[in-house]
Amino acid sequence: MVPPVPAENLVEVRGVRYSAGARPIFDGLDLAVRQGSITAVMGPSGTGKTTLLRLLTGQIRANAGSVHVLGEDVATLPRRGLFALRRRMGMLFQNGALLTDLDVFENVAFPVREHARLPEPVLRRLVLMKLEAVGLRGAAELMPQELSGGMARRVALARAIVMDPEVLIYDEPFVGLDPVSMGFIVRLIRRLNDALGITSIVVSHDVPEVGSIADYSYLLAGGRAVAQGTTPELQASSDPAVRQFMLGSSEGPVSFHYPAPDYAAQLLDDADLRARGVR
Repeated sequence: MVPPVPAENLVEVRGVRYSAGARPIFDGLDLAVRQGSITAVMGPSGTGKTTLLRLLTGQIRANAGSVHVLGEDVATLPRRGLFALRRRMGMLFQNGALLTDLDVFENVAFPVREHARLPEPVLRRLVLMKLEAVGLRGAAELMPQELSGGMARRVALARAIVMDPEVLIYDEPFVGLDPVSMGFIVRLIRRLNDALGITSIVVSHDVPEVGSIADYSYLLAGGRAVAQGTTPELQASSDPAVRQFMLGSSEGPVSFHYPAPDYAAQLLDDADLRARGVR
């Protein structure tokens, strides 16, 4: 029996701390995803966006804090319960992750063949309906190597929605796409979310694209959500880190170097050297 789901939030992350070895990734992360919304998770590279997706899908577990998805505490689920939760979620991988030995039809059909026992005529109608939704019904017999980058991403999206998930996760859906394909994917995410009643989580650093469709956004930095709100609210922020990211500026508190320099210590060292006449 499927447990009841909170009416407001389908995903809740509270006080999450997580480290990869000695390197801290999250240090008290809080965020929530409202039912029926498109929620964007943005941030510079290395801020833990993909790590967050692994926490949501139960691939890894937080060192502290809680992760609830569809009313389930992910960290406490046994193996069978975790697999059942994943069947209620869809995932569009960053590179599409199509199976190269299967044609488009069989790529989309794969999750259904694995998790359901449908008569072949019913399966065929279902797969073609999902391909129609992404504008690729006529590409059913093509192989992945015959597809353009944008087409491959749309086939992967058809596969992600074929089981009618309640939560659909997009991992960098705009990477490597030309402007026309990118525009199509942006509109498709919005249309599918509204038409199918899906709750979407879009992880991206493409500010204009994700900002045009997101109902609410979180900006990650320093192991936490340093800003949240609608796109206009983030654009109006006076916080230097938020403005640097939203404007794509090289000048600001987010450093290009790794590890980021300790500017306060550097200033003290410079002052000491000048006092001794070295500088």
